Amino acid sequence: MADLTAEMVQRGRGPSSQEVAKRRGIARDMRSARERLTSTSGLERAFDYELLRLYAQYRLGAGIPLLVLALVVAGASTIWVPAVTAAFWTAGALAATALMLLLSRRFLRQEPGTLPLRRWGRLFIAAEFGQSLAWAMLLLVGVPDSRTLALFGLVIVAAVTTMLAATVPVAALSGLLPLMLAALSLLLFSRDMDTMLLVAMTVASQLFFAGLARRLYASAVGTLQSRAEKDAIFAELEQAKANSDEARRRAEEANLAKSRFLATMSHELRTPLNAILGFSEVMKNEVFGAHAAPAYREYATDIHDSGMHLLNLINEILDLSRIEAGRYDLSEEAVQLAHTVEECRHMMTLRARSKGQTFTSLIDDSLPRLWADERALRQIVLNLLSNAVKFTPPGGEITIKVGWTSSGGQYVSVKDSGPGIPEDELGTVMSSFGRGSLAIKTAEQGSGLGLPIVKGLIDLHGGGFQLKSKPREGTEVIVTFPASRGMDTLAAVNLGAAPTPTEPASSRRARAA
Repeated sequence: MADLTAEMVQRGRGPSSQEVAKRRGIARDMRSARERLTSTSGLERAFDYELLRLYAQYRLGAGIPLLVLALVVAGASTIWVPAVTAAFWTAGALAATALMLLLSRRFLRQEPGTLPLRRWGRLFIAAEFGQSLAWAMLLLVGVPDSRTLALFGLVIVAAVTTMLAATVPVAALSGLLPLMLAALSLLLFSRDMDTMLLVAMTVASQLFFAGLARRLYASAVGTLQSRAEKDAIFAELEQAKANSDEARRRAEEANLAKSRFLATMSHELRTPLNAILGFSEVMKNEVFGAHAAPAYREYATDIHDSGMHLLNLINEILDLSRIEAGRYDLSEEAVQLAHTVEECRHMMTLRARSKGQTFTSLIDDSLPRLWADERALRQIVLNLLSNAVKFTPPGGEITIKVGWTSSGGQYVSVKDSGPGIPEDELGTVMSSFGRGSLAIKTAEQGSGLGLPIVKGLIDLHGGGFQLKSKPREGTEVIVTFPASRGMDTLAAVNLGAAPTPTEPASSRRARAA
């Protein structure tokens, strides 16, 4: 039954992280398969454009070196062939190279979404074939004495072709085909051993370059896939961050709305409680005469005590809500910290005495006055002492210290000899309505708002809060006030210089400090 309930709760909360990851992977695989169906290379459609773009960039970048190579080869070939023949071959090679550069530049200038990739792929294959055919003509128009130079030039061109056209495998093959056929055609004119060796070496090198082009293509595809996966991860992270920010914003808005609602409900909640407390007190004290049944007076006492407990709980909730909503306004004045702590200790003495507890006070009476909210300061000390009395067993000891901090500020320390709090529960007791496991077993019932209220009030004063506790060693809470709130560090206010009407009170206090 428990397993079934846990499963139902889990389903009610939505899919788990593993299910979300699985669904995301399925959606990604389906999208990838759909794109492969519309692709020309069996990869994702985006890869088709990237491979063609890399091909065009490589060809455009190698245009000038190829033109220079053609001029150098043409100049060297004039030693064995007529200048007119070399000029005609040079014109054809330059024209084929210029056409390739023109196509590459035009491809790169167009928008990716409007390009017909199949058509451009066929254009690049045809242009690659034409350029290689122009280089192959160098061997066909030469004389036997220049064939060694021509074969060497074909090997260089084959290497360049496979390197530049590796991202489009069909174009690389179409570029190698004319060069290989031109080298094999030499066997039609000569069958001597030197020619056969040169042709074999040329064809072998071209086959090697073809295999190298295949490896370069696989490497380019792997790089594109890695980049696509990285971009997908970044997109998912950005989406997750956006969702997290939106969820956090909504949570903050909901929390702020809750805090504002509770902060404005003070009158609506306290008015009926005041009526309950007033009438129950009249009935408890039998102001209009004795009850017909003695049990009615006990009931009236229970109603009054319950109403007081509920009123205190509502006051704590409202105080915490105003602090969280930023609507808790400090009414600051000069306050004697030692005197306030002593008054609070005197108020809690009766409760501590009923449990056999003793107070040990170490208070420095020479402390200067603090610029603070007296009501908030009194609430801080009372909450700390109330918690200490709750969590200290009968016959225990509570130590109160008031003195200077190392930075010149003032501090209040309240240490009890209670059960203590495990280290892993310190965050729990600092949360709203949070209570430690040992405290639940041994202490009186409470709302769990005392320490959060103390921390919120001390933060409003710009002070510090520190909680120290270990199991079976007790708990110590230390609140500190900054040195800037000491009256001996505040400059005197010049009453002759009246503040401007538009200057807020906080700015005047800051200027005075």
